[in-house]
Amino acid sequence: MASILDEYEDSQNIRHPVHSHNRLPATNIGITHSGFVNVRLEEEKPIFNKQRIDFSPPEKINHFAVCNNQLCMSLGKDTILRIDLGKPDQPNQVELGRKDDSKVHKLFLDPTGSHLVISLTSSECVYLNRNTQKIRSLSRWRGHLIESVGWNKVLGTEVTTGPILVGTSQGIIFEAEISASEGSLFNTNPDQYFRQVHSLEEDGKPAPVCCLEVERGLESKYFIIATTRKRLFQFVGKVAEGSEQQGFSSIFSQNQELLPSFQEFPVNMGYSEITFYTSKLRTCPKAFAWMMGNGVLYGQLDYVRLDSLLSDVEVWEYTSDIDFNFNKPISIVLTQFHFLLLLPDRVKAICTLNGQVVHEDVFPDKFGTLKKMIKDPAGGLVWIYTEKAVFRYHIQREARDVWQMYMNMNRFDLAKEYCQDRPECMDMVLAKEAEHCFQNKRYLESAKCYALTQNYFEEIALKFIEAKQEEALKEFLMKKLNNLKPSEKTQITLLVTWLTELYLNRLGLLESDDGKNALLQNTRDEFRRFLSSTKHKECFYNNRDTIYDLLASHGNVDDMVYFSVIMQDYERVISHHCQHDDYSAALEVLSKHCDEKLFYKFSPVLMQHIPKKVVDAWIQMGNRLDPKKLIPALVNYSQMGSTQQINETIRYMEFCVYQLEVKEEAIHNYLLSLYAKYKPDSLLWYLEQAGTQASEINYDLKYALRLCAEHGYLQACVLVYKIMELYEEAVDLALQVDVDLAKSCADLPEDDEELRKKLWLKIARHVVQEEKDVKKAMNCLSSCNLLKIEDILPFFPDFVTIDHFKEAICSSLEEYNQHIEELKQEMEEATESAKRIREDILEMRNKYGVVESQEKCATCDFPLLNRPFYLFLCGHMFHYDCLYQEVSTHLYTHEQTKLEELQKKLAGVTVTTKSRHRQKEDDSVSLGITHVSREQIKSDIDDIIASECVYCGERMIKSIDKPFIDPERFEEEKSTWL
Repeated sequence: MASILDEYEDSQNIRHPVHSHNRLPATNIGITHSGFVNVRLEEEKPIFNKQRIDFSPPEKINHFAVCNNQLCMSLGKDTILRIDLGKPDQPNQVELGRKDDSKVHKLFLDPTGSHLVISLTSSECVYLNRNTQKIRSLSRWRGHLIESVGWNKVLGTEVTTGPILVGTSQGIIFEAEISASEGSLFNTNPDQYFRQVHSLEEDGKPAPVCCLEVERGLESKYFIIATTRKRLFQFVGKVAEGSEQQGFSSIFSQNQELLPSFQEFPVNMGYSEITFYTSKLRTCPKAFAWMMGNGVLYGQLDYVRLDSLLSDVEVWEYTSDIDFNFNKPISIVLTQFHFLLLLPDRVKAICTLNGQVVHEDVFPDKFGTLKKMIKDPAGGLVWIYTEKAVFRYHIQREARDVWQMYMNMNRFDLAKEYCQDRPECMDMVLAKEAEHCFQNKRYLESAKCYALTQNYFEEIALKFIEAKQEEALKEFLMKKLNNLKPSEKTQITLLVTWLTELYLNRLGLLESDDGKNALLQNTRDEFRRFLSSTKHKECFYNNRDTIYDLLASHGNVDDMVYFSVIMQDYERVISHHCQHDDYSAALEVLSKHCDEKLFYKFSPVLMQHIPKKVVDAWIQMGNRLDPKKLIPALVNYSQMGSTQQINETIRYMEFCVYQLEVKEEAIHNYLLSLYAKYKPDSLLWYLEQAGTQASEINYDLKYALRLCAEHGYLQACVLVYKIMELYEEAVDLALQVDVDLAKSCADLPEDDEELRKKLWLKIARHVVQEEKDVKKAMNCLSSCNLLKIEDILPFFPDFVTIDHFKEAICSSLEEYNQHIEELKQEMEEATESAKRIREDILEMRNKYGVVESQEKCATCDFPLLNRPFYLFLCGHMFHYDCLYQEVSTHLYTHEQTKLEELQKKLAGVTVTTKSRHRQKEDDSVSLGITHVSREQIKSDIDDIIASECVYCGERMIKSIDKPFIDPERFEEEKSTWL
């Protein structure tokens, strides 16, 4: 028994191959019409794959039940074999222990696989729980031959079944509940209650309840389906919230007054069986199939309908090879798209979509007659058993060929749904749908479908052209274009060009028809959306010349302008507006897109016609425009003499100079020329505010001087001369205009008194000789302190009397006298200062200081007299070496360098002196020279380090802002403090 459920391919399947009828032919190897290559490398496994279980029962198999991977079978007279399919090597065998002649009539296993109800031929029932070995009698059920059980899928658990329905051979429906617990002291039976709720009849007589199914929908609404031999009953009712434990009696009571809804068929084969298909576990069934006398009634279950739970019902009539006298159908199982019909020697699979037998599997005689077929709702496996063997069916990819069935039924949406992962099949469906739409003259839909297929492009295009369906052709091309990859540039270019031609043809036809203005506008909007498509922007840009030619050939100017804007080909747009004298529109495009190069190119034309607007646009552009590149256009039209253009030119030049603060010399020179020629009142003001220093000036001084001289603006020339520091020329020219202007020029060379005097003499000579105004000449003397009366006397004529100069001569003499007195005072003060200095020197020679023996150095605090020291007037005393070290940190770099050099010289002189202390008398002269040099060096060192007290002197005061720690050593010092 260890290998009871090991799977292997039965040798019979090899000896007797499966007979398949109406199977869909496999696609031939090669290139199909659609362009897909479909190569089948190996034989595809069949949908229904039968496997025999390696199991030889010790006794005949009487009955069989499977649910939730729990398998139960009745063997012989009173043996129950239970197998957990998760642990197939651990079978469990239970003996019923019946002493009478009763046999097992039927087995009923609940959806959880926990509760097994065994119906006996003696009208008794026993109960066996999955977790126990104990057979328990259902005493309340005694006296009824149980034919069917409707399990409670909502409330059923491993401990209790919840309220369930039980159908008997007498047509009575009972409501019951079974509990796996041992019960109480007074009630040890597993059956909690057992009460009648309804009864079924056929032709006025009780009929056995062949099948029962209970389902719960929304809002506590329950659906109950019960079948007899030729009738199918439906019961629908609501159960109050929280009262589901009370059972289903209320549902039947709601249908007491009215005859229950049922369907009846005339043929009766003595029994019937109904099966359901559920797509997911613990959900409501979606479809049903009822095997009865007339055939198989199958359809969908609609839980929303009020009149009937069954919808889309069809009847599959038994084929001619099924004879009730010899091979009546035994069982039925429903899958997603097929129902399997069990006959005594074979299994037939019928497709529910078209009613065709798609699979027929004949069983060998050696296994005996087929007894029953059961489907496990949890695992989806189909089980078939005979008295000697158990078989299992695997259903693999049941929906593989469904797409073609739906396609043949023209249900294309469903066909596409079932071939999402098979592009070659999807292509065939789309092609069939496209052809179907084309034949029904639904050309636009056909074009959309054709565009998704891999059919030959040329054939489809010619098809629409022959049918004169330009809109459909356009739709097809558009869809094809959108489906192309960016790398397919050639195809994209062809389609874009073709679509453009189609749009233009369509627009041309609509423009000629006045009654289709709305359609014309819609088409134009659609065409412009096509032109502005971002996906194909690169293609349009690369082939813009071709598109322009197409637009021009159709005379479609508006769309050509629109396309130019999209391509940012603003030059073409502006040229178009200028050619049509629409200069404002051209300027609007320029201003909107702010392309500097286009401004430089089209400004001359626009300036000729709309100068004010152009200048406004320039001003709005601000720094983005280079004014120097606009000068040629401005010069051209300013020379033509148009007042408006000249004024606008001056306005823009002033904007550049005063607001943009342009420094370009050409701009300033041009503005200067405009002022000189057309606006002289602003010329002098411009020159004055431009600056008085040559380095500040942005215009060319020589050009300005020549310009002003040509137009006779003498005052402006004087101003330019002043800036050029040509003061003599400025004074000469200013004397022609105004003496006061000349005077202002004469005072400019402040550092050159000789030149100033010369300039003032020029002014005085002019006043005397040209204006003959003696009084004004005398005023020149008071204006310039460099001039004396004797300097200007030679300019006066001989006949002028001295009375005119009396005051000037007296004033001059007084000045001389005052100057002499000032010199005398200065001499006396200098003599007195020299006397005081000599006295101070004599006094300093006699000054001295007293140093006590206990005095200490102000720096090192050691006795002062141990080493050479310095004494300062402030009272501070320092050792020589201490003072040297203290002062050296406060010296400037050049002082430190000089001090180091003196120290080296002093050390060198000291060594020389020691080496010669034993020389002869005649070397005394040399020693004297050395001694003198050494004293001089020490004196120089004293001048550096002892010029002032290091604590009280000026150096200490200047070092008040010096940091205590050298910045270069700050980080190092800081790290030592952490």
